[in-house]
Formats: sequence, structure tokens, C-alpha cells
Amino acid sequence: MLPLLSRRLAQRFFPHTNRLLTTYLFSTTSGSNPSRPSPPPIQVLLTESAGRGVFATRSIQPGELIHTAKPLVSHPSVSSIDKVCYFCLKNSVRRLGFQAPEVLFCSEECREQAKGFYEVEKEADWSAFVAHCRNRGLKYPFLAKRLACMVISGVTSADSLDILQPARLSAEMISLMEEELYLLRGALEDAGVKDEQLTFLNIEWYAGVLARIRINAFRIELAQAGTSYEDLLALAAASVESEAAVGNAVYLLPSFYNHDCDPNTHIVWVENVEARLKALREIEAGEELRICYIDASMDRDARQNLLSNGFGFECNCPRCMSND
Repeated sequence: MLPLLSRRLAQRFFPHTNRLLTTYLFSTTSGSNPSRPSPPPIQVLLTESAGRGVFATRSIQPGELIHTAKPLVSHPSVSSIDKVCYFCLKNSVRRLGFQAPEVLFCSEECREQAKGFYEVEKEADWSAFVAHCRNRGLKYPFLAKRLACMVISGVTSADSLDILQPARLSAEMISLMEEELYLLRGALEDAGVKDEQLTFLNIEWYAGVLARIRINAFRIELAQAGTSYEDLLALAAASVESEAAVGNAVYLLPSFYNHDCDPNTHIVWVENVEARLKALREIEAGEELRICYIDASMDRDARQNLLSNGFGFECNCPRCMSND
């Protein structure tokens, strides 16, 4: 059973979430059916000052795998598009005779799972859209493009990201998005997508999606299988500006983790886009699990500046309050 408070929170703050998903988010104890996998030792609750947060329901040991998560939407980076699987972002080898604009799939399983949105994507000429994003150094519109194709193909719904917290966007920022939207919609229209399939694709939807992607997207940096716990600690301090990223992705449960400059939890990717949340130290029952959104090795002023400009908040974690 879900705790009463958790059920009420689910109904109030997750109106778009179906019953199965709500149970996954808030369930903290194993059911009577032994064939079902045990849910992760966490629950999502409201915090005093940071909105929703993830809390431990039991003691968690250093290096313990807390849970895994598949993305709601993902996309390779422009620099990695011909080096990684177009679906799972696993490093892949080009086939003999590979020709652009072909994309890579690491397996038939990934090709099949991508079939829905890729059937839409491959019919369109994205050259103008890609050139626009390249010239302006934009990466998140590619996630919006992927999501739009998923909606058109019926893989997901147009409101699938509504559950996530959006960033505040100025009128100027929204105005700049209009050209991207024009290029995105134009490519789909030229590919023969019907008007009734594009009714959702307006500036309100596009700006809302990018507002959520902006503060919830993760940069995917792949670790190798067998990465040691000590290496995970080193990865936790990796720079957010590193060029090692193979793509970006948005997740559901990992998006509820709040930030701390001295985190107790780390998110890592081993070989593909499936996220793994691991404990960096011992975590007590009832303690909030927090990850670091940025490069934890930066000094306080640099961290505060990056968090304010990139995520829209001032960090008041113990490390920042002690001027470390």
C-alpha cells in the first residue's frame, strides 16, 4: 500500500500520472508477489524549500545501486551522431558502406524500438533545422524534435513532460524559439505529415517542452562496464562542460533528485543511455538523496553562478553556506 500522504501528493502534484506510474514513484515496500522486482528503496515527497525530492526508505550502503531509469526522450549529440546508436547511445561501429544521412543502431532490438519515431524522422529533410542549431550552439531542440516525432508516431503523448518542473523563460527567449519551431514544423510538413497530426506543435507546446528540457536534461557521458566505485567518485566531479557527452536525455524519477554541491548520490551511464543511480556514501533512512548538477570541483562563486544562470536557483547547501 502507498502511504496516505504519498497518495495525496500523487493526486495533487502528479495529475498527468497514471496509477501504475504513481505506484512506481511512491511505492516503498515489496509486494506479496515474489516474481515482481522489488521497488527501489526510495520515495518522492515534498521538501521544505526545494519542491519535490527523493528520500531513502531504508539505509543505503556506499556504492549500492539504488535504481535504474530509462529516458522519456533522448538524442545523440551532433558530434556523436555517426558514432553512437541512434536509440540507446551506445558506442557503435559503422557498418561497411555506411552512408550519411544513415544513422547507427547497435542492435535489431534498438532499431525496432526506434521504429515508431524514426519512421517519421527519416522522411524529413532536417538540414536547415540542424544548421540553425549548429550555428547557435543549441542542443536541446534536438530533444524537442525527437519528442515531436514520438508524439506524431503515437509512441508518447504531447503532454508527456508536463509532470516535470519547467524553467522560467523570458519573452525574448520564447521569441528566439519561434524560428526553430518554424524550421521543425516546416520539415515535417514538407515530409507529408498531415495538419491534424501537427495540431499540438505550436509555440506554447514547443516553449513548454524546452522549458522542461532545459533544467531536467542530463548530459550522457558513458562509463565502461566494470567501472570501480572509486572511479564513480571521480566521475561525480567531471565537468559539466566536458566534450565527452554522447548525447542528452530526460528522465522521470532522476529529474526529482535535488542538487547538492556535496552529493550523496551519483548518476552514471554504463555503455548506454539507461541511467544508474548509485550511492556515494552511506545514506540513512529518511535522508534526502541528492545529486550534483554541475562540476563539484569548482569554487563556490563559480558554482553559484552556473546554478543561477543554468538552473535558476541559489544553492544553500551546507558546502555553499560554509563558503567552501
